[in-house]
Amino acid sequence: MKRVGRELGVRYVLEGAVRKATGRVRISAQLIDATTGAHLWADRFDGLLEDIFDLQDKVAVSVAGVIEPTLEAVESRRLADRPTSDLTALDFYLRALPDLDAFTKDTLRRGLDLLGQAIERDPHYGPALALAAHCHQGLEVNGGAEDPIAARPTSIDLARRALRSSPDDPNVLALAAFLLGYWGEDIDVSLALIDRCLTLNPSHARGWHWSALLRVFAGQPDIAIEHFQNYSRLSPRDRMATHLNVIGEAYFFSRRFDEAAANLLASLDLAPTFPVTYRVLASCYAHMGRLDDAREIVERLRAITPIVIEPATRYRNAELRELFLSGLRLAGGEAS
Repeated sequence: MKRVGRELGVRYVLEGAVRKATGRVRISAQLIDATTGAHLWADRFDGLLEDIFDLQDKVAVSVAGVIEPTLEAVESRRLADRPTSDLTALDFYLRALPDLDAFTKDTLRRGLDLLGQAIERDPHYGPALALAAHCHQGLEVNGGAEDPIAARPTSIDLARRALRSSPDDPNVLALAAFLLGYWGEDIDVSLALIDRCLTLNPSHARGWHWSALLRVFAGQPDIAIEHFQNYSRLSPRDRMATHLNVIGEAYFFSRRFDEAAANLLASLDLAPTFPVTYRVLASCYAHMGRLDDAREIVERLRAITPIVIEPATRYRNAELRELFLSGLRLAGGEAS
């Protein structure tokens, strides 16, 4: 494989094999770092020979979906060790990716600094603009923004600049859709943007993730669950710390409180400083009649931020917004 990589001039190689026996077929695939021979990902797909075309489609979608996040993670680690003075705008962007995935105040600030340097080198670098917009949103929601009032217009401006620079980039479309939806812009516009992203790349795992969250905002929790399942199937080892919060919210608004609580608790293990998860879990426990647990979660939330009750305007459906807020008020000891 190292020789193949050298001859083709590529760093990564996707190889596969097909085996057939008694009316069944097995397709295997693996992604390899040709410089080291290391296996980055492998999977296999089994089916009936008579369903070979459906099996082909399944393989194509799954492989395409896993390559992008896997290579992003590998490239981020590879570039992180390069001296800062040698980095290009792409280097800065890739180095910022793991900071965004960790989604803490410190990593978001570091990521924003890296992205600022990328944008300084190339003011029309759409993916960097979109990721910077996400940093501002992440700092606002985590209580780490230097100027919380300015976070909204700054994030929206960066997201729109990203769209103007890269209108056909699925990553840009997905992040811009989420951010405009989060900040209260026209939800139909956000849904149209995320639908365009998934039309351009149906295997875009993070696109399905952001689509799930936008469906939560739009008051469509059942669709959100379906889209999150697509995301999980395409990228089962995603490193985004807050990813389980999305399915937790979707289950909560579907009133599947047991499943919501389990996923929200698991999300806190991965992102223990993310306030949104605490609020939804506290509300969830309150609706389950577990008031002691709900109040314990609120106390943990207060150790992170003094803000327990939030406007929750990102939830466009008034009935579902009140479901969230009524439970949160009960958990916080306020009258409903």
